[in-house]
Amino acid sequence: MSTATISPANSTTVRSSDLGLTLLRAYFGVTSRLLPGLARRQAERLFTRPPRYAGRQTEPVPARRETVIAGAHRLAVWQAGPAEAPGVLLSHGWGGRGVQMARFVQPLLERGYRVVWFDQPGHGETGNGPVGLPDLTAALTALSSTHGPFVAAVGHSLGAAALGLALRGGLALQRVVFVCPPASLREHTHNFARYLHISPRVREAMRKRLERRYDLRFDQIDRIQELGDVNIPALFVHDNDDDQIPIEHTMRLSAHMARARVIRTHGLGHHRILRHADVVRAVAAFIAGEDVALPTELPALPEPAPLY
Repeated sequence: MSTATISPANSTTVRSSDLGLTLLRAYFGVTSRLLPGLARRQAERLFTRPPRYAGRQTEPVPARRETVIAGAHRLAVWQAGPAEAPGVLLSHGWGGRGVQMARFVQPLLERGYRVVWFDQPGHGETGNGPVGLPDLTAALTALSSTHGPFVAAVGHSLGAAALGLALRGGLALQRVVFVCPPASLREHTHNFARYLHISPRVREAMRKRLERRYDLRFDQIDRIQELGDVNIPALFVHDNDDDQIPIEHTMRLSAHMARARVIRTHGLGHHRILRHADVVRAVAAFIAGEDVALPTELPALPEPAPLY
């Protein structure tokens, strides 16, 4: 990720008042120096515990509720549409839930698709517990086996990063949509540590422990140039003023995919972008192959644009 700070509302369970955040930073500043082992354990706990989702709770359409085993996780999965229809998978981000992707369901059903959405490991009905990006990627692989093949997938935020990692690992799709994707896990940990005033020593100890847990180095995850081997049409949608994952991440990622298109949005932020009607229409059209006249910016400005 870029040097801009990622909001803890998206990256950790830290949701504090200004005073609470000041005290937490002071605590980590002192503990990082005096008790680095304790600081590492507590930083890791914050880093791997998704915040509680407080958005929409009801499913968008009547759906079949199922359970899929993915490693140690029992994924809560919903599916709508004819069983024989081509499948589209929806992958929500950190701190979200499958229902967060609700606006995409009906337009895809109307185009004849079967739509699958789910609660990521550590989220919603899938349960609590520490999780990391490899858990999210493993969930996508498991769902491909049980509910695939999928012709397309839509991922948001860290769910988009998991989707990119799964594609690099061989997940078969015909089209893919990334909404506000991050480009680097290592940069994310640096931003996380700076935000909470965790020392570089503790940050690196946390990283090494997570790498051992998953037997996967952050540098391996960050090899985004491997997306160049994914030769499918890809749509990137990102808000110009996203304060959690800057649009520069989409530009870095899309540069590695020869068949990538980018839609830049304005004023929708990191989450409202999933609910905007123009974005939903563009994503559904892209998945259906109706992408000849897709815009490059949304919401569309009037022509000619007014002077301010």
